Amino acid sequence: MSGHADVLRQCLPLVSYDANAPGLSVELNAVGKQLDKAQEYADQLLAEMFPSSCTVSLPDWERNYGLPDPCVTIDQSLEQRRAALESKINTKGGQSITYFIALAEKMGYPGATVEEFPMFTCNSAMGDALNSEDDGFYWQLNLPAAGGVFFFTCNSEINSPLQSWGDEAIECRVRKNKPAHTNVIFAYP
Repeated sequence: MSGHADVLRQCLPLVSYDANAPGLSVELNAVGKQLDKAQEYADQLLAEMFPSSCTVSLPDWERNYGLPDPCVTIDQSLEQRRAALESKINTKGGQSITYFIALAEKMGYPGATVEEFPMFTCNSAMGDALNSEDDGFYWQLNLPAAGGVFFFTCNSEINSPLQSWGDEAIECRVRKNKPAHTNVIFAYP
């Protein structure tokens, strides 16, 4: 017996119908199975409405948001594709240090930092690095390795690697959004 068949039995008037009568029982079970199937489809549809849980509609979501980025050349796992989609949906844009740290966090790198390389001048402290004028146009995005490591799980696609690190998706997104006059270095400490 199905869950909906039981509910339908409970909806019958107590005096008029025998819920266990053979003909009525067959009808209730048949209608109950169809309602159970409709409920299952509704649950699947609900999961497809959200980028964090979609599977069947993920290619449609990606097409609408221009994903995968053209500079991502490796096959991404389901989790990586979902993370890229969520960050693309939720990212407003910007070119500040806080923007790039927030972008990294949304793409699975909490605790990311940005390091700049200011030019060494006569006013610099003795322990400062001897950076040239050109080094001022470089900056480094430090992405914690723990955030960029993806493990194979029971929800992973069958051809996903057991573990991977480094992330073309975030590197591509940062390069696209960085200030045009700068160069970015990625570090996974």
